Amino acid sequence: MLGSMVTYTGLVTAVVGFALVIKPIARLDVTTRPEAAIILAIGVIVAAIGLNLPTAESRCVNVRTKLDEFVPTWQFSERHSIEIDAPPARVIDAVRHVRADEIFLFRTLTWIRRGGRPVPQSILNAGDSSQPIIDVALKGGFVMLADDSAHELILGTVVGAPRGSPRQVTAATFKSPPAGYAVAAMNFEVGPVGPDKTILTTETRVYANGSAERRKFARYWRVIYPGSAIIRRMWLRAARRRALTPAAR
Repeated sequence: MLGSMVTYTGLVTAVVGFALVIKPIARLDVTTRPEAAIILAIGVIVAAIGLNLPTAESRCVNVRTKLDEFVPTWQFSERHSIEIDAPPARVIDAVRHVRADEIFLFRTLTWIRRGGRPVPQSILNAGDSSQPIIDVALKGGFVMLADDSAHELILGTVVGAPRGSPRQVTAATFKSPPAGYAVAAMNFEVGPVGPDKTILTTETRVYANGSAERRKFARYWRVIYPGSAIIRRMWLRAARRRALTPAAR
């Protein structure tokens, strides 16, 4: 998250600097284009620093979930939770059936993420809104790593591999990725916290096996992280609405 914050601080500063190069604003104490150019340069430098900050590696000490088994070591992650007034079985069923059009800003953010390019149907291009987004993901490069209807489900995919390498994934690919590979797994975990009350958590972990792949993915992650976090939170809210709405079920 720190890398993303630094990157976006730099990008915003650079955009402001660029605007001031076009038209200096005396109220901001920027009266000449050379002064604005300095702000632009500072922004570019800060963004470059953010994109290239070193990454730390985390490791699971006590295996508690299936995600811990499949991705016990990672460099990039995000985790979000929501409380839902429904039993775990109903909540996990709601997760399975959430569609892209139920997730606020999903299509907009995935369109931005793919740069507006037309791509085959996948999680970045959900297509038919009648299909649950998990089904779309499974047809577009993800695999179901674990499916425990009472507790947790996990999807995974290869997000980076050496040129020409096969991207077919198995459980072993995640537990011990080949050199040069970057793998990502996302889970949805439910846990009861009271009578008909559930905590729904989603966590994403990415492990890049190799310094070059790690640096490459770090730059990508720091750019897409804010949008990814919004999608994950909106996904949880969509699952809550579906779990609490009889018509949606």
